[in-house]
Amino acid sequence: MDQNSYRRLIARRRGRMDRRMLRALLRVISVPYRLAVALRNSAYDMGLARTHSADAPVISVGNITTGGTGKTPLVVWLCRLLGEKSLKCAVLTRGYKPPKGLVSDEPAILARACPRTKVLVNADRVAAAGRAVNEFAAQVLVMDDGFQHRRLGRDLDIVAIDATRPFGYDRLLPAGLLREPKKAIRRADAVVITHYDQSTAAGIELLEKQIRRIKPDIVIAKAIHRHRCARGTGDAGYDLDELRKKRIFAFCGIGNPEAFLNRLKEHGLNVVGSRVYNDHHNYTESDFGEIRRQALSLGAEMILSTEKDWVKTAVGAGKFTDILFAYLAVELEFVDGGDRIEGLIDGILNK
Repeated sequence: MDQNSYRRLIARRRGRMDRRMLRALLRVISVPYRLAVALRNSAYDMGLARTHSADAPVISVGNITTGGTGKTPLVVWLCRLLGEKSLKCAVLTRGYKPPKGLVSDEPAILARACPRTKVLVNADRVAAAGRAVNEFAAQVLVMDDGFQHRRLGRDLDIVAIDATRPFGYDRLLPAGLLREPKKAIRRADAVVITHYDQSTAAGIELLEKQIRRIKPDIVIAKAIHRHRCARGTGDAGYDLDELRKKRIFAFCGIGNPEAFLNRLKEHGLNVVGSRVYNDHHNYTESDFGEIRRQALSLGAEMILSTEKDWVKTAVGAGKFTDILFAYLAVELEFVDGGDRIEGLIDGILNK
């Protein structure tokens, strides 16, 4: 079962008997997972598991659900903000180990978007933190996907929550997408609601109430993903007006493919076809050929992906000379509460 079939399975509550039985089995499997998460968190809460301190302020950016919360654009925004404050920062990320010869998507994006930021890929964040400070003189450490990584202490915990599916169907893995129970938000200092503009006013209001019930005094900010253009090989740029004039074939392998495809429609792009792969998919020569074949068969003039997919496919897709290939550039833009997030950051930096 691929990722998209799995998401459709856990999103539904009714359906064929075999599907209902499979969902029941996933709920049973989630029980030992819930127990393991509870025991691990209790060990840290009670001081039985050791938390290590870094020699620089640590800002953690994470989530409580798997994939697609807009965490990477938030990390990019944070690194650029710290750069504007003339601070040398380093990103600590575990990355996703790709096959030999391929690149890992998120570290590659961070390195491209923040060239003055050192990106350290290491599952041992404590060791990475020490290296960042001792070898690269980092003054601030940004821990990517760090909310569950409690072994490294942090001065500020920011959690990204996707407005389109905030709590992963309200079930823990594998019955849902929650990495830990919603009450874990109590550990966070701030929540950034991403994809704010892809939900309804009533949905956002309900989400804020749910968050406040868990932690009444938490800082809540709202953000959107702003797309101003697409970029291709050689950093060629195409503004939205240019994109609207082209027949586009879209593909992606991200945690929330619906958000990407829906955004293309909202921008009024003429998407003649699309293909969705699993999150962090490692593209092969066969994939390149199939994407190109489908695009040309549908009369597409451009293949469009996310930046995460582009960094992993640009080398292989560069062989295609008969069709344009680009990614939709994205930037995080706060519509509410950005100043409060900056205030929290300034607070830990001024300690």
